[in-house]
Amino acid sequence: MAWLDTLCTAFEGDRCIATGTLRDVAPCAKAVADLAADSPAPQPLLLFADASSDTIELDWRGTLEVFTARLERQAQALDALAPPEAADAPLPDTDAPRGPGRPKLGVVAREVTLLPRHWDWLATQPGGASVALRKLVELAQRQSQAQDQVRRTTEVAYKFMSTMAGHLPGFEEASRALFAHDLAGFIARIADWPVDVQSHLHKILAEAWQA
Repeated sequence: MAWLDTLCTAFEGDRCIATGTLRDVAPCAKAVADLAADSPAPQPLLLFADASSDTIELDWRGTLEVFTARLERQAQALDALAPPEAADAPLPDTDAPRGPGRPKLGVVAREVTLLPRHWDWLATQPGGASVALRKLVELAQRQSQAQDQVRRTTEVAYKFMSTMAGHLPGFEEASRALFAHDLAGFIARIADWPVDVQSHLHKILAEAWQA
C-alpha cells in the first residue's frame, strides 16, 4: 500500500477535523494549520494512522502547492523504502511429490525441540511430522485469531489514549478497564471525555470487542 493511501485521522486539539486516506486528510489538516498560525493560542494538530495510532509527522510550512509537492516527495521516498508486498497468489502445494534434491517452495526449515512422546505421536500422523505440525499451527492460529485481534486493538487504543487523554480525569481507571476488556466500565470512565476522542476510541475498539 502506498504511504499516501494510509488511513488516518486528524485532530486539532480534541476536535476531529478529518478522516480518510492521508492523501485526502493532509490538505484538510494543512488548511487548519494555516488558520491556526494566526491564532494567539493554537491547538496541537495531530495525525494518527488508524491501524496503529502512530502519529504521522508532516511539515506544514509554505503554501498549499509547496506543501503538496513536499508531501509527494516524502511519499516517494517512503514507498521506495517499503518492503515489497507479498504476492496474492497462493503458495505451491508444499506436500506435492517433488523430484530428488528439489526444495519445497514456501517451506522454511527450522529446528523444533519436542519430548520423545511428542515425536512418537507425530510419527503416527498422516503425512508425517511436518504436515501434522503445520496443521496444528494453522488450527491454533484460527482459534486465537479473535484474541490476537483484541490484544492488538487494545494496544492501538491505548496508544491513542496516551497521546490524547493522558491528562484527562479517569485516564488510569479507563486504562485498567481497557486492558481488562471491561467494555461497560471503559465506556463509563471515558463518558466525560471530549466527544470526538470518545468516538475515535469506539471506532478503534468496535470490531475487536464484538469479536
